[in-house]
Amino acid sequence: MPPAPKVVVPAKELSGFVTDLFVRAGVGPEHAATLTDVLIWASLRGVDSHGASRVPRYLEMFESGVANAAPDIRVVSEAAASAVVEADRAPGPVALTVAADEAVNRSRANGIGAVGVRGTVHTGAIGYYTSRIAEAGLVGIGFVAGMPNMSYTGVKGAAVATSPLSVAVPAEGHVPALLDMATAQIALGKIAQFRNAGKILPEGAAATADGVPTTDPNVAKMPLPLGGAKGAGMSLMFELITSVLLGAPILSSFHGDDPAGRKHRQNALLIALDPAAFGGDGFAAAAGTTLETLKGLPRADEDTEIVYPGERSAATARARAAKGVPVAAKVWNELRAAADKLGVTPPQPAG
Repeated sequence: MPPAPKVVVPAKELSGFVTDLFVRAGVGPEHAATLTDVLIWASLRGVDSHGASRVPRYLEMFESGVANAAPDIRVVSEAAASAVVEADRAPGPVALTVAADEAVNRSRANGIGAVGVRGTVHTGAIGYYTSRIAEAGLVGIGFVAGMPNMSYTGVKGAAVATSPLSVAVPAEGHVPALLDMATAQIALGKIAQFRNAGKILPEGAAATADGVPTTDPNVAKMPLPLGGAKGAGMSLMFELITSVLLGAPILSSFHGDDPAGRKHRQNALLIALDPAAFGGDGFAAAAGTTLETLKGLPRADEDTEIVYPGERSAATARARAAKGVPVAAKVWNELRAAADKLGVTPPQPAG
């Protein structure tokens, strides 16, 4: 049986609707708007696994207390170029937006700004935060560590997290180059998308709870590492330079005797680099030339355009901003159910 067609919702109306849902769930208007910005940014760019489809899960986390709807976020600093954001279980989009802006400010003053985030929940698409840094004319780098939900070479069951990496670089005459990738073959949210769509998973992308590879999204419980030992090793290193560096280990706590070890949480590290501090007064122009050079190289296939990371998703964002955001029928039904529960009127789908 084919999946139900997607519902297309005007971007502005979808954004207002999601913000209203969060406000009714007890989130302050400013934090609700920030959380919505991050999710709709992902939906616009075609990263549907981290977009509107996540709204029901965030609402569940607020209701259960996993996420704090009214966090006391504090910025702790002992050095000019670095700081730590104590998130108090704030949703990741709120905590990491604070961290990104803090990193920008410190980078402008010191050439580099490195800001860790301790004790947040579900960071969302981290490309949003590095893009925010790049839009300020700086180079943005981001790492996230979370709860073990991915296999590790030689280990039975989940051992490490699908920890993502993102790098964003401003380039004159172009949208920023944006790399946003997980250390897994497939994002956990993507497995749910395949399940909702009734599609078979790609070979080597996911496994059962015992680590047996499977293409059945109904029994797949965890992603497999990208490049095998390479992706697993990257995830471990990101745990070391975020969670352990910030004094908030997740992996050892999760697999040890800590009674709170399995309480959902994530940590992050955002870095902003000011090109001017590295002698790069013409950095943005040179970056633009580099991208142009790449795109002008001989094509292996004349019918296949050469693109750089972030270029396609930026084009998707422009198209969806104009025509509306496609939302999976199952997700739309969940959003409507949440609207009924919270007393919010959903927008009318486009066309």
